[in-house]
Amino acid sequence: MPSSISPISESSNSRAAASAIDLRKTYGEGNTAVHALDGVTVDLEEGKFTAIMGPSGSGKSTLMHCMAGLDEPTSGQTYLGTTDLSQLNDGEMTALRRDRIGFIFQSFNLVPTLTAEENITLPARIAGEATDAAWFDEVTRRFGIADRLDHRPAELSGGQQQRVACARAIVGKPEVIFGDEPTGNLDSNASTEVLTLLRNSVDEMGQTVVIVTHDAMAASYADRVIFLADGKLVHELADPTTEDILAVMAGFDQ
Repeated sequence: MPSSISPISESSNSRAAASAIDLRKTYGEGNTAVHALDGVTVDLEEGKFTAIMGPSGSGKSTLMHCMAGLDEPTSGQTYLGTTDLSQLNDGEMTALRRDRIGFIFQSFNLVPTLTAEENITLPARIAGEATDAAWFDEVTRRFGIADRLDHRPAELSGGQQQRVACARAIVGKPEVIFGDEPTGNLDSNASTEVLTLLRNSVDEMGQTVVIVTHDAMAASYADRVIFLADGKLVHELADPTTEDILAVMAGFDQ
């Protein structure tokens, strides 16, 4: 890695929507141990769009999974707002993931037998809660799927399915939306549509969005890109361009 890649700054004047402190995740023991995360400390800013990047095996997905409560770190602390995830029992963690976090995955994760509307409102129904009708109408209108709500996933394009997944993530008014390669299964046009929706959800709805991606174009929609290598945070970019991101990524190959 060239010397132009500088250590990440750990200071921020903005409120953190999610935080990690000295986060470590180790698989295996002894000589065969793999340190997927090796002392990561980072704040993810509220009301901002953050992208997490790095070479294959850098720990970027592990970081997101630990910060989203989908995986448990070996040591260190993760916070959602001021809530220490390590202090939650299984039931409390389930409620946190359901009520305070939205998820968007590469594979859409839609229920094939349900309509788009039923998929969007499914988390609320499972929790026995009503969906805010006015907010539902606003989200589906903004995401361009208001006229597709009675269609099942097989009747929708890939881009439309991911819009449904995005709407499902945001309709519950989560504190943070985490996306794991959310455009990985989409063509360039559909990717642009979905990324624009996520960008607008930050700018116009005040949402906090965090995505893991290997795509420099996708990351360029973010306010900030943080880079991992060998389980460590090694660099960051603010207001990145695709060219800036590619230049940093090229450094990992040197």
